[in-house]
Amino acid sequence: MSQRIRIKLKSYDHNLVDKSAEKIVKTVKSTGAVVNGPIPLPTHKKIYTVNRSTFVNKKSREQFQLSSYKRLLDIYSSNAKTIDSLMRLELPSGVEVEIKV
Repeated sequence: MSQRIRIKLKSYDHNLVDKSAEKIVKTVKSTGAVVNGPIPLPTHKKIYTVNRSTFVNKKSREQFQLSSYKRLLDIYSSNAKTIDSLMRLELPSGVEVEIKV
């Protein structure tokens, strides 16, 4: 079973993404598979502009920014033990994991 497994991690907190990627790399390397990554993908920034008050002071505005951080991991030469350890891995809440085989 020498197929490529691609894991994409996404979160609003960069610390959670880095810790999750480190945990995945550590478990996959312990099973003997080859890991390429984590590769940081571009950060997506969403900026919201809101009026500070209603009806008056149109020039007084406030801006909020929501950043989403992404990492990409490729796993090569995986076996059943690698997939089993990935399924048992507990990642913190707030991290979205997308796995493609």
